[in-house]
Amino acid sequence: MANRLYRLLVAAWLPALLSGNVLAENSEVISPDLDRREVKIARIDNENIEIGLHVGLLSIEDFDSSSLFGARLAFHLNEFVFIEGSYSEAEGDQTTFEELFPSAQLISNRERKYKSWDVSLGWNLLPNETWIFGRAFKSDVYLLTGAGRTKFGGDNWFTINLGAGFRVFLTDWMAWRFEVRDHIFNRDIFGEDDQTNNIEYSTSASIYF
Repeated sequence: MANRLYRLLVAAWLPALLSGNVLAENSEVISPDLDRREVKIARIDNENIEIGLHVGLLSIEDFDSSSLFGARLAFHLNEFVFIEGSYSEAEGDQTTFEELFPSAQLISNRERKYKSWDVSLGWNLLPNETWIFGRAFKSDVYLLTGAGRTKFGGDNWFTINLGAGFRVFLTDWMAWRFEVRDHIFNRDIFGEDDQTNNIEYSTSASIYF
């Protein structure tokens, strides 16, 4: 009786076992087809010296606005601090008084030549990324403060400058900058010692090496 029951159980389970083995052999292992993208991290070379040319607009107090051009040389101490020397030239226009009375020339044409040179300390405050046409570029916002000399109106004036700018790295060796500076100095061209604010708006291209 026991043998008969055993044979019945084997006869009932054998087809199921064979069917399971066949299915296991015929089944394929499905691996997910993942689209793996290569991530490239922007790299900035370790060059510490930056040299560039700038152009812009300079508003000389009492003498209207004029075009400005110059050069800058900077040494980056680290990622956040840099020292920069700057030289600029412009030319003052006529004052309002001279425009009203053309025969009254307050200073000569030669004395209207504006030249400034200074040394500034800069701080990179917000290192970030800027997206341009779908591409990411390393960028930063920075502050500047420094001192130098300004030659204008027939004399040289001690000058303090304060500024801020935005810099974007187009490649690992080239950057583009947009900047605003206030050149502050006292002058006595009109007989009184007056503090003047001379605002500079400039853009520049620079290279690193």
